[in-house]
Formats: sequence, structure tokens, C-alpha cells
Amino acid sequence: MLRLICLSLYYGFLQFLPKSSFPVFGKFFRLLRYLCCRNIFEYCGKNVNIERRVYFGGGKKIRIGDNSGIGIHCVVPSDILIGDNVMMGPKCYILDANHKFSRTDIPMIFQGHSERKQTIIENDVWIARQVLISPGRYVKKGTIVAAGCVLTKDFDEFSIVGGNPSRLIRERRNIYE
Repeated sequence: MLRLICLSLYYGFLQFLPKSSFPVFGKFFRLLRYLCCRNIFEYCGKNVNIERRVYFGGGKKIRIGDNSGIGIHCVVPSDILIGDNVMMGPKCYILDANHKFSRTDIPMIFQGHSERKQTIIENDVWIARQVLISPGRYVKKGTIVAAGCVLTKDFDEFSIVGGNPSRLIRERRNIYE
């Protein structure tokens, strides 16, 4: 029951509050959204920032780790796994399914959707502004996804990826290793 109340409170009011960097009251608005989402998500770590106008469906199976955030106007599926220390810029869109289009004798609009796939984002990932992530992606530890990228495949740990479709820009390794 508390979950439904919090879900109604989030979509009816809290999502419209100003962003967390808003002068004076921003931290308070961030705290209100956090406290609400802790009762909606399956797991919500410490110091999580759910920015304004984030859409996460019912959110019942969302798991988000410590010090992570979902940016302004982002859309994420209701069963996403987000690790610790993940930064997500504004207007990111993470898909969990696509339209079917394999048959040419039936209009695509009547072919339905593909099977839903879960997206997993590991620890220490930076997803920049306006990234589109296709269904079922596994974003590995230490990855940077450049702004405007259409992430269509998985890459190794510590990769910097960008473009449409996504490609490896370079590897990101600690220079002290």
C-alpha cells in the first residue's frame, strides 16, 4: 500500500519539483524524491539522486546502488539494474523491448513487440546526455557512453563508446597500472 501511495505521490507531485541543483531548496527536493523512490524501487542505495521528470513505469523491480543518479527527463525500464557510482545525464532513454518487423506480409504495427530484455549497468559508469540504449545492454564497469550515443551492443570494461551506431572510441585504463 505504501508503495502505491509513493508511486502516486511521485508521479502526481514530486517529479515536477525543480532539479536538485536548484538554489536553496534543490537538496530538499532531491531528498523528497529519494525518500519516495526508496519505497517504490526493489532496492535504492544511499545518496541516490532521482532528478525531476524521470519516468520509470511502476519501478517495482528497479535496483539502484549507492551514489548513483538518473538524470532529468530520463526514461528507464521498471526492471533495470544500476550499480554504484553511476552518473546519468539528462534525456537518456533506455529501452526494454522493440517492435517486431520480420514479416513483410503483415504491417509492422500489427506484429507486436519483441521479448522484454533487462538492461544492466555496472559500477562507476558515466552515461552522458541524450543517450539511447537498446534493449538488453550490459554496460560494464568503468564505461563512459558519450553524449548522443545509440548504444546497440556491449563493450568491455573501461571502454569509451560513442556514435550512432555505437563504436569503441578508445579504452580507458588507469595510467598508473
